[in-house]
Amino acid sequence: MAPHPYVLLSAAVSLDGRLDDTSHERLVLSSRRDLDRVDQERAAADAILVGATTLRRDNPRLLVTSAERRARRIAAGKPGHPLKVTVTGSGELNPGLVFWHCGDEKLVFTVDGALPRTRRALGTLADVVSTGPALDWHLVLAELGRRGVERLLVEGGGTIHTQLLAQNLADELHLVIAPLLVGDAAAPAFLGPAPYPGGPTARMKLLEARPIDDVVLLRYAPKSRS
Repeated sequence: MAPHPYVLLSAAVSLDGRLDDTSHERLVLSSRRDLDRVDQERAAADAILVGATTLRRDNPRLLVTSAERRARRIAAGKPGHPLKVTVTGSGELNPGLVFWHCGDEKLVFTVDGALPRTRRALGTLADVVSTGPALDWHLVLAELGRRGVERLLVEGGGTIHTQLLAQNLADELHLVIAPLLVGDAAAPAFLGPAPYPGGPTARMKLLEARPIDDVVLLRYAPKSRS
C-alpha cells in the first residue's frame, strides 16, 4: 500500500468554536494576512481536500491566489494549483459549482452506492473513485499517496476534521481563533463528538502560537499526545 501523505488540517473558528454562522453570506473569520498564510499553505500542498457539504455551502475555488507562488510551483515541475479533492457519501454534487471549472485536476471519493450517481453528475469534470461500501479514510489517503500526493491540506468541514482526528490520521492542525462569538447552536462547529485518541486527558503538542493581526494561529501536532 502506498504511504499516506502528510495530513494538515486547517480551520478558522470563532471563540465559541464555530466555522461559520447560519446566514447566507460566508462569515469572514481570518484576517487579510492570515488568508495570505493560508495561500502559502495551499502553494506548499500537493492536494487540497474539502467535504461535499463545504462545497455546497461555500462554493470555494480552492486555488493558489499568488501568481508568484504559482510560478514557483510550475518552476518546480508541479501544476500551478494543487489537486482538488472532495468526498461525498451521497453523490449530491452540483456540476455547476466553480470548484469544477477552475484549477487543474479534480478527484472525488465516494462509496459504492453513490458511485453511479456521482459519475453521472460530474461526467468528465473529475476522476471519481469509490472506497467500498463505506468511506474509508485509510483507502483515501493510500490512493492519494499512490497518485504522488505527499502533503494534503484539509480545509473542512467539521465532519471531515472530526473523522480524521478521531482516526488519528492528522499529522498537524492549524487552528485560527477569531475574536468574535457566533452564539448560534445551529452554526457549523469545528468538531463534533467522537472517540478521540487518548480521551479528554490526552494533550496535543503545541508547535506554535502566533498572533496575526487580531486572530491567533495555534499549531498542534495531534499525534504527539501525552
